[in-house]
Amino acid sequence: MNAIPATDVVYGLPPQGLAEIPAGAAQVSPLIPGSVRLEDLEAGSARSLVMLAAPGTIERRHAVALALRALGPGGRLSVMAPKDRGGARLARELRDLGCDLSEEARKHHRICTLERPAAELPLGEAIEAGAPRHIENLALCTQPGVFSWDRIDPGTALLMAHLPALSGEGADLGCGLGVLARAVLASDKVTGLALLDIDRRAVEMARRNVGDPRATFRWADVRDAEIERGALDFVVMNPPFHDGGSEDQALGQTFIRRAAEALRPGGVLWLTANVHLPYEAGLNAAFRSVTLRASANGYKVFEARR
Repeated sequence: MNAIPATDVVYGLPPQGLAEIPAGAAQVSPLIPGSVRLEDLEAGSARSLVMLAAPGTIERRHAVALALRALGPGGRLSVMAPKDRGGARLARELRDLGCDLSEEARKHHRICTLERPAAELPLGEAIEAGAPRHIENLALCTQPGVFSWDRIDPGTALLMAHLPALSGEGADLGCGLGVLARAVLASDKVTGLALLDIDRRAVEMARRNVGDPRATFRWADVRDAEIERGALDFVVMNPPFHDGGSEDQALGQTFIRRAAEALRPGGVLWLTANVHLPYEAGLNAAFRSVTLRASANGYKVFEARR
């Protein structure tokens, strides 16, 4: 891809009051659909960058290194994270990348501020460590930061073990790396499968992993994505229940409602979830019949029919 010029940049949604974000700053988070790719910013093009850093160490160091690459000499970087989700390590990680900085604590966050030095910085290792790669034992293209990026999620594995051969038009809501989609597309009766995910990196990896002309891919937030009502024969999903690192059971409930809206009468939802998540009431409210098909190792699988 061609490099994209930028001036002021913001990564994610920093809490209000922790940093001043210039008007018109380009959003570069992979978790905000429609954002510019941080990887594509022209080196040295940014004059400021404000970042809410990710909790995962590899992902966070990767994004910070890309941010430093994008900043011009003297460019201002303000990066923050909750103390218990990477914030306590931010200052050390930035110093390891050759930066002098100031650090403060506010609203349970650590905030590091610095001016990008003119000297060349040791960014290559962190950028490479967080880049897309192929994991041989999984036979998957993946990237740190994507859900279950280095293993098959056990909930997804349980769902695949009990999933029947599906048919018709369907969707995988929150598709991740495309593991579940590949299992669905093993049925030659499936005529089409739409894969949606809020994480751009997941969609990019799913494109690589799902080599099937029946599949289409969308970088979208399922909560507000345009989904045709009553058009689908089936939906499969392992819905998220964390938002910004905190548990949010409403996310899964929203996924259930969106699935119900998308399904035709008689259409079926196959869902996997942690056993502690109280999805039964939402399923029973939105579907004509709900059947627990499996429960093992802390996960459960439901078949719900419109």
